[in-house]
Amino acid sequence: MRRGKSEEKYVDVPGGSIYVRIWHPVEPPTSPPIVLLHDSLGCVALWREFPAQLSLSLGRTVVAYDRLGFGRSSERVERPSRRFIDEEAEIVFPSLCASLGLEAVVPFGHSVGGGMAIAIAAIHSRVKLCSSLIAESAQPFIEEQTINGIEAAKQYFSNPINMGKLTKYHGNKARWVLAAWTETWLDPEFRGWNLGCHLKEVQCPVLAIHGDNDEYGSVAFPNFIAGSASGHSLAVIMDRVGHVPHHEDPVKVMEIVKSFLAKVDGGSFVTVSS
Repeated sequence: MRRGKSEEKYVDVPGGSIYVRIWHPVEPPTSPPIVLLHDSLGCVALWREFPAQLSLSLGRTVVAYDRLGFGRSSERVERPSRRFIDEEAEIVFPSLCASLGLEAVVPFGHSVGGGMAIAIAAIHSRVKLCSSLIAESAQPFIEEQTINGIEAAKQYFSNPINMGKLTKYHGNKARWVLAAWTETWLDPEFRGWNLGCHLKEVQCPVLAIHGDNDEYGSVAFPNFIAGSASGHSLAVIMDRVGHVPHHEDPVKVMEIVKSFLAKVDGGSFVTVSS
């Protein structure tokens, strides 16, 4: 089976330069591209083969980028503000889309990237930037399970051998990457954060995927997302799957995504009007 081509580039955004990789389908696409938003420790490289497989399976362009401070993008010194999810949606993402000439997209976010996908769809609902959105293992609020999982991860990376796994992908930014996650989410002042207000503004169709063994949040998360969005929504719980469904069962994830987007493209799920 033929594979489409991929390309790499750097895009200037407020605050620095971000690394972008784009996978093109074999045939010219007729549907909006998917833009992948990585998790708190992630980067383009850590999506591994999933973007190429997704592009091939769906016949769509797939875009992934390293957020500022991550992977091959510019370094950051300051700790993220408590508005970092909204800031990504308000500042960086529209700048990326403008640079790439993207007028309509499907944001597909994993973990905190899923929260960013929701914020993007909400903040840009008037211009209908998002034709639909996919939130995988997203946290719409904070549970004790979330805190316990992050504390366990912080302890895990206190071992230099394990910290080396982050350094492999983030270089000298690795310690900043870890602290940006753990110290933000474990801050008592962040405990009341949630996506409830944003979800009310989401008018495009929403797919929330979640593993029933996710160590950072219960199945209350996808049910809350699907139940709170203003547009058509669907929650899919994957059995015996943890926090990274696209690695643990990529074939199933692609089946779920393909079925959802077929319904969106076929008009079964539509964007509601404001």
